[in-house]
Amino acid sequence: MDKPFNGAITRFYEENAPDDIRTAVAQSNGDPILGPDYPYDDRMGRKSYEKRLYALQIELVKLQSWVKMTGQRLAIIFEGRDAAGKGGAIKRFREHLNPRVAQVAALPKPSDTEMGQWYFQRYVARLPSAGEIVFFDRSWYNRAVVEHVFGFCTEAQRETFFAQVGEFEHQLVTDGLILRKLWLNVGRAEQLNRFLARERDPLKQWKLSGIDVDGLRKWDDYTTAIADTFARTHSTHAPWTVIRTDDKRRARLAAIETVLHPLEYDRKIPLDPPDHAICGTPEDVWAC
Repeated sequence: MDKPFNGAITRFYEENAPDDIRTAVAQSNGDPILGPDYPYDDRMGRKSYEKRLYALQIELVKLQSWVKMTGQRLAIIFEGRDAAGKGGAIKRFREHLNPRVAQVAALPKPSDTEMGQWYFQRYVARLPSAGEIVFFDRSWYNRAVVEHVFGFCTEAQRETFFAQVGEFEHQLVTDGLILRKLWLNVGRAEQLNRFLARERDPLKQWKLSGIDVDGLRKWDDYTTAIADTFARTHSTHAPWTVIRTDDKRRARLAAIETVLHPLEYDRKIPLDPPDHAICGTPEDVWAC
C-alpha cells in the first residue's frame, strides 16, 4: 500500500532523525515511548484508565447540565505539537456530551476574506454563546507558533498578535467567559513513533499533512517559538496548563481534571487534583 507523501516520514526516520530518537523508536516495537525524563516507567493500565475516565465523564455530563442551565460560556483551547493528542483528548471530553451544547472549532486555513480581517475575528465567531462549550482544536495561537515557524506570517504580524492577545483574553474573561488553555506536550521520539503509525495505517493516514512532514525538521524552531509564547501569554487571568502526553491515557485524565477541578457545578463529587507529575504551569512542566 502506498504511503502518504511518498513515505517521507519513514525516510526522515531512516535518514535524518537524531540517533537517540531513531534508537528509541526502533526499540519501542511500536509501543508508546515514555521519554527518559517522563516521571512514570510504564503506561497507565487500561482497566484503571477506563474506570477513572468513566467517573470523570459522568462529571462532564454534570458540567454540561450546569453550563446549559446557568448560561455559562466555556471555551477550552487545545494546543500542542503535531500528534500530541489534541483530537483524542477532545474526543474523550465529548464522548457522552450533547454535540449541540459541546461543539468543536477546528478552523481550516483562512480564506482570502479572512486574511483581510482582524486576526481574531474568525475565532470570535466561534466562541460559545450562553449555555455552550466550545473545544478549540488549535486556536488563535497558530500565529504565535505554527505560522511563525513556517513563515506564514511576518514578524510584525506576530508582534501585533502578542500585543493584542493578552487584552483580548482579558476582555473575554472579564465578560464572564470561562477560558481554559491546555498545551499538550509530546516527546520527540513518541511524536515520530505516532507519525510512523499513522503513515502505516490506512484508517489514520488522513491525519497526516505536509505541515507534519516538514515540521519533523523544525523541532528546535518549534521549541523556541513555544517557549516564547509561554513567556508572553501565560497570565493570571488566562494561564496555560501544560500536560505531558507521552502516555495518552494519563494525559487525557489530566486534561479533564484540569477543566473540572476549579469549577463548582451542581452535584459535583470531590475530585483529586490533576497529576502534577505530568501537569502544571509552563515553569513546572515545559522544561521537562
